[in-house]
Parts: sequence; structure tokens; C-alpha cells
Amino acid sequence: MTTATTDERALAELQREHGPALLHFLLGLTFGDRQRAEDLMQETLVRAWQHPEAFDAPYESMRPWLFTVARRLAIDARRSRLARPTEVSDVVLESAPARENTADSAVRALDVRRAVRTLSPEHRAVLVQIYFRGLSVGETAEVLGIPAGTVKSRSYYALRTLSRSLSGYSSSSSSSSRASRQTASATST
Repeated sequence: MTTATTDERALAELQREHGPALLHFLLGLTFGDRQRAEDLMQETLVRAWQHPEAFDAPYESMRPWLFTVARRLAIDARRSRLARPTEVSDVVLESAPARENTADSAVRALDVRRAVRTLSPEHRAVLVQIYFRGLSVGETAEVLGIPAGTVKSRSYYALRTLSRSLSGYSSSSSSSSRASRQTASATST
């Protein structure tokens, strides 16, 4: 069983007469993306080829029908692109930061854990509350039942002791501080 399609000459005439205007219209809908506009134009012409009854409609021109089909195809294509996850190009992958070596991270965590164990229980408790549980000085003072000034003093001396025992690590390294937070939370539980 064959389906009726539009005559090739009628389709060629349609493209010749309305093609430039249709492409210009689609360029506007695709924000100047010529490749997408040409793909949508081709799909619009395929729809015209598949629907010969559109040529028999009582229009003076096929342009309104073509533009309606093209607009709907552009909307569908945009919705389809937005529904899918964005595609990642090689440029994005090359500029992504490399994953940290897990062996280095494990060694750092062991070093921090060892250093935190050298702190007195009072100093360790203050650091756990402030840096690992995210409490303020006042909240830490309330939880531990000590004055706020004592919390400040103990955190200062605890951090100073840690920086001396971890002198091989940069104090500005965010990964070291992240590892120390993870380790201290592991030692406090």
C-alpha cells in the first residue's frame, strides 16, 4: 500500500517560492543557529511532501501553512532539547578540574586524625563544635557549659597546635581543611 505524497515539481516550486522567507523565519526562531534552521526547514518541507492535501486547501498561498508547521516543529525541537540533559563538549571536559588522588587524601586524613588526637579533650571538643558541627562561639559555649572567651581561647590554641603538627600542609589549601574536617568528625564520633 502506498501513501499519497506531493508531486516533486510542486514541492520544488514551493521551496523556490517560500524557501528563503521560511529559512529567515526559522533563523529567528533558532536564535541564528543556521544548522538548526536548515534542519527545521527540511523537516517542514518533508511534512509538505507527506501532506499533499495541504496544497488543495483554499489558501491563496501555502506560506501560512508552512510557517505554522515550521513554528510548531521549532517549538517541539526546543522542548525536546530542554528535556534532555545538556550535552558536554570536549572543551568543558578538558577544563574540568581533575579529581583529587584518593591515596593522597587518605594519607592527609590519617595525618590530621593523628594530629587531632594529640589535642587535649577540651580543645578537641571546641574544634568539633565550631568547625565540624558549625556552631557559633556562643552556641559552643552553651553546649560545653563554658564561657565564650574560653571557647575562643581554646579554639585559638587548638588551631595553633594543629598548624605546628601539620606544618607540611599549606594553611591555604582547601582540600587539607576539607580533609581535616572529615577526619575530626570521624574521630569525634
